[in-house]
Amino acid sequence: MPEAHATGDAQYIDRDFSWLAFNRRVLSEARNQENPLLERLKFLSIVANNLDEFFEVRVAGLLQKVESGVPVDGIANLDCRGKLAGLLRVVHAMVAQQYRCWNEELIPQLRAKGVRMLGPGDLSAEETSELRRRFLREIYPLLTPIKVDPAHPFPWVLNKALCLGTWLEEEGPAFRGSLGVVAIPRALPRVLPMPGKGEGYNYVFIYDVIKLFMGELFRGYRIRGCASFRVTRNSNLYMTEDASNLLDTVEAVVHNRRKGNVVRLEIEEETPARIRKALMENFGLEPELVFSAPGPVNLNRLMGLYQMVPMGELKFPPHSPRAIVPSAADDDMFHRLRGRDLLLHHPFESFDPVTDFIRAAARDPDVLCIKQTLYRTSAESPVMYALLEAAESGKEVTAVVELQARFDETSNIQWARQLQDKGGTVVYGLVGLKTHCKLSLVLRREGGGIREYAHVGTGNYHPGTARHYTDFSLLTADRNLTEGISGIFNYLTSHSKAPEFPNLLVGPVNFLEETLRLIRNEEKQAAAGKSASISAKMNALIDRDVIEALYSASRAGVRIRLVVRGICALRAGVAGMSENIEVRSVVGRFLEHSRVYHFANGGDPLVFIGSGDWMTRNLRERVETLVPIADPELRGRLESVLRVYWADTVKAHSMQPGGGYARVKPAPDGDRFDAQAFLMENPDGEPPVADPEISASGVPEARAASGAESFQSRPAKAYIGI
Repeated sequence: MPEAHATGDAQYIDRDFSWLAFNRRVLSEARNQENPLLERLKFLSIVANNLDEFFEVRVAGLLQKVESGVPVDGIANLDCRGKLAGLLRVVHAMVAQQYRCWNEELIPQLRAKGVRMLGPGDLSAEETSELRRRFLREIYPLLTPIKVDPAHPFPWVLNKALCLGTWLEEEGPAFRGSLGVVAIPRALPRVLPMPGKGEGYNYVFIYDVIKLFMGELFRGYRIRGCASFRVTRNSNLYMTEDASNLLDTVEAVVHNRRKGNVVRLEIEEETPARIRKALMENFGLEPELVFSAPGPVNLNRLMGLYQMVPMGELKFPPHSPRAIVPSAADDDMFHRLRGRDLLLHHPFESFDPVTDFIRAAARDPDVLCIKQTLYRTSAESPVMYALLEAAESGKEVTAVVELQARFDETSNIQWARQLQDKGGTVVYGLVGLKTHCKLSLVLRREGGGIREYAHVGTGNYHPGTARHYTDFSLLTADRNLTEGISGIFNYLTSHSKAPEFPNLLVGPVNFLEETLRLIRNEEKQAAAGKSASISAKMNALIDRDVIEALYSASRAGVRIRLVVRGICALRAGVAGMSENIEVRSVVGRFLEHSRVYHFANGGDPLVFIGSGDWMTRNLRERVETLVPIADPELRGRLESVLRVYWADTVKAHSMQPGGGYARVKPAPDGDRFDAQAFLMENPDGEPPVADPEISASGVPEARAASGAESFQSRPAKAYIGI
């Protein structure tokens, strides 16, 4: 984040400027010559997709605050109008960088590799004729051209739909020009292959094809200019808390999402002035919300080109996660977990044991009940199919489905209805609190009683993201954990007063309270001359109370090292405030998504994994779960992973005192080290550089010297506080 935006409360960095800074780091990977060429294209597409959501949610919300007269916004208390203007300036500059990357770097380098994006001027007469035949056969029937006039008002344009605007002229005594609009259906691909044109791989954008044959759509008119455009609409969900049926309410609100106010217009740079003016007037947009594109207006659809080009040498080499548990008889998984917990690190280790665990539960005749939280799922979710199978076979299946998982609401609604049809019990969590925890609980008949098994994750039950996001999974039969997880499900389904969770951190019950207590405990340890440090990995850090506690710990001499992927409102390395705090962000092949929290605790480390970040919404407004890792060997693995990420000198960026980020460089005599590349080969290996700050759990001398009580030695009801 540029220091020019550090107005308001200078102790904090505004979340939206920090988010844009993260996306500049992603954009830097699109420009990074060390990445394979098509992977750079993918990073460029990711930035565009992220900006879509930024406008749909963050800019849309800020516009509403400005219209409502709200004076300040965010943790840094920035003036709303000034913040909006500053954000838009940053985004305009970022968009310009995106198109420079596309036009000046990626297109020439793709062409040199035999991948060409062709325009109408690159086609011969014969190729144009063949393309026209394809247009009339495959594209024309799906298009609906609309001439805007008193009898044909401007059509409703769907959120993020690619459209074409054209200026039409006709001769006659009442000559006038008018606007024509064509929406391009989402059923049509945005990139079309052009076979038979020399060697290599040749493609055209669909909007160029339609523009080329626009006369076929508006016969009898002169086409006086044509341009592609795209609008982004407010996509926030607005619901009242007294909704009688949350499922029906969310379904209706999602249906109406496409009707939100327009908050951005993307339009080709060479658009004729009268088309631009007509579109701006129709959508009621000021110039700062209009973004000119010297290229395709839907850069996020370049992901389709990434998928179409069959050149593996231009992509990252395929990665096969390490298999941990072979497929075997259903009882084998439960037998293993009775012996000890299983910790998995995705995507370096396979997600299959998680789906195998739920499948085994669905098919095991001794399993009586399965309880599951679902935040994001895939269209072909093996977890959901296993739950459907279990419900159909007569098992008690309870699913807590989060209907307000942004942009996944439709999928979740469909699965919820299917599970209900099979006889499963579906609940939708607590009104006003999103259910964000990642939990599965299995109740199995064993030895005349009931034994509970659980899965706790830092990521969603989505096999697709498990191949591309870094996350941890814990499979356990530890009663200290399963007892608390059972209580969480009762809390979610009964809407009763939350019980105590002595062995878990649960939002919003005790997550904030215990996080602050853990941080303050490190201050006490430092004052006593004992080992005191905090090392954590998360997606975002925003909460004011947590940041204040970290500042206080820093002033007390506690060494704090944070790997924060995206938004970070804390200012690191500021003299007198945070000089003992370092913040890094790792942006690589996989999206960093895992949450790990490590507290030195005087030499007897406390380590947690779970679903929650140190964000206000996670700590106070969502149901989250973090669990302690009691097994010394598993705790050691997590410490090793934290050391690996801190050693990164290839994909890591370090926050500077002004709030900006700079790439971490190796020492003059050191080797370059890529954390993700290392973990692909060594999922539980030690980094080549020793790191004494994140102590190994297996150091008995440190434990004996500290005198601190270990987590796993506490009675089940004794853990509130240190």
